[in-house]
Amino acid sequence: MSAPAGPAGVPRRRIAIDGPAGTGKSTLARTLAERLGGAYLDTGAMYRVATLQVLRAGIDPEDAAAVIATSADLPMEIGTDAGSERILLAGEDVSNEIRTARVTAGVSAVSAVPEVRANLVGLQRRLASGGGTVVLEGRDIGTVVLPDAEVKVYLTASPEIRARRRTEQDRAAGRDADYDEVLAAVIERDRKDSTRAASPLRPAEDAIVIDTSDLTLDEVLDRLVALAEGADASHGDAAEGNTQ
Repeated sequence: MSAPAGPAGVPRRRIAIDGPAGTGKSTLARTLAERLGGAYLDTGAMYRVATLQVLRAGIDPEDAAAVIATSADLPMEIGTDAGSERILLAGEDVSNEIRTARVTAGVSAVSAVPEVRANLVGLQRRLASGGGTVVLEGRDIGTVVLPDAEVKVYLTASPEIRARRRTEQDRAAGRDADYDEVLAAVIERDRKDSTRAASPLRPAEDAIVIDTSDLTLDEVLDRLVALAEGADASHGDAAEGNTQ
């Protein structure tokens, strides 16, 4: 994979969007990249591919040593075109399979392994190193992957709202989903992601925090566009309230 190249003379604009599952960050990040004419990278999908590789090998995601060995040379291809999702594992399109409950249940354990994170963070930085605009979304973009990003946003919402969104999303995609089970999984993943030793889930100190619980996607998108275009609070201005 190569980093997206920006047009000559166009200033680099790296936009980091972090937050837990169900805040709408994937849809928002992809749409924002399209709106700005930039590249898009779903870093969470990369950890899901690593998890799928581990599961296919019959490895317990909690077995850190085996996870490291299995994911060290990951035959993954992930596109940066905001208009189409293209995620391959050993040449096979796994865009749908990485979203299954089986992968979701194992991804926190796999992504908590420092060696896995180091491997994928290095790749993420290379993909974001070109010129022009690139939108990266995940859980540690503003804190670890691109701590010097020009724009940092942390999206949040209540666990109940996020569980409802994820349930509706899964059902719309034809996947079985039970709200109570999804809610329990959301709460457990929040706990694991926020307490892990390697790159815990948290907003960067200079990130703008947006609570999406009572906002439509269009309302949040307008806010993100304003931030990206520099029409809103300056990067890292804590006086702006870092909340919404």
